[in-house]
Amino acid sequence: MASLSHLNKLLCMPPLNSSPSISPPRSSVGIWTKPVGRPRLLVRVRAVTSDDEWGPEKEEAYGGGVAVEEKPTKSETETEKLKKALVDSFYGTDRGLKATSETRAEIVELITQLEAKNPNPVPTDALTLLNGKWILAYTSFAGLFPLLSSGTLPLVKVEEISQIIDSLNFTVQNSVQFAGPLATTSISTNAKFDVRSPKRVQIKFEEGIIGTPQLTDSLEIPENVEFLGQKIDLTLFKGILTSVQDTATSVVKTISSRPPLKIPISNSNAQSWLLTTYLDEELRISRGDGGSVFVLIKEGSSLLTR
Repeated sequence: MASLSHLNKLLCMPPLNSSPSISPPRSSVGIWTKPVGRPRLLVRVRAVTSDDEWGPEKEEAYGGGVAVEEKPTKSETETEKLKKALVDSFYGTDRGLKATSETRAEIVELITQLEAKNPNPVPTDALTLLNGKWILAYTSFAGLFPLLSSGTLPLVKVEEISQIIDSLNFTVQNSVQFAGPLATTSISTNAKFDVRSPKRVQIKFEEGIIGTPQLTDSLEIPENVEFLGQKIDLTLFKGILTSVQDTATSVVKTISSRPPLKIPISNSNAQSWLLTTYLDEELRISRGDGGSVFVLIKEGSSLLTR
């Protein structure tokens, strides 16, 4: 149940001076074709400036049409660079568990810059952007570290920590997926949320769910595992482990046929709040009760492959 209590905390990731107007330059565009060889389209653009009534002329020829390319604005380019730099800074941190103090300081600086460029300063007015599955990429929440540390045990790995939000039904599901040599399983919590302010939603947990183990295709026994700083050679035990695998497989198959175990959460204190400080179509930054930060990436985003 300690894992469930830590998982409940996951939701804290979470939760003019006037100036004269300047009119843009007017343009005079003349378009004609000249039938020499392949038809070519000639575009003449005259830009009107305050110094020259007609301004300099520019002529460009295109075969078969006029190509118009809209360049991204400076702010969009800076935001994209910041997002990529932030995700790159997560490398080797194991979702924040192994981050050094220098790396944490760098991440905080990048997060602060992104929060200043939040394209949705009122996230509760953009609830549809919250819809879908979000993957936890980084957190500074120390209460979650014991759960992440479980992935450092031999043959056990924390595959994914995610949050699924349904803004239509105002529900949230937090989930942690574990992978072992024989099966995978998950621990999750279901909750309801209410909008309390432009940036804040209140969360109330309703139940915890321990998923039934799902049998993996085959058991892959590594040559060695590291435990308490020492490498343990497993090649000498492969014969024994193969025999154990056959027995364990039978047990896992029996357990997998049972429904997930649901545990009601009736404690009135089982609630928290979620403060969203940055939100767009693929990245979300949230802060929890104690000031902890959570960075989540939308499932399917190219940021997950960096």
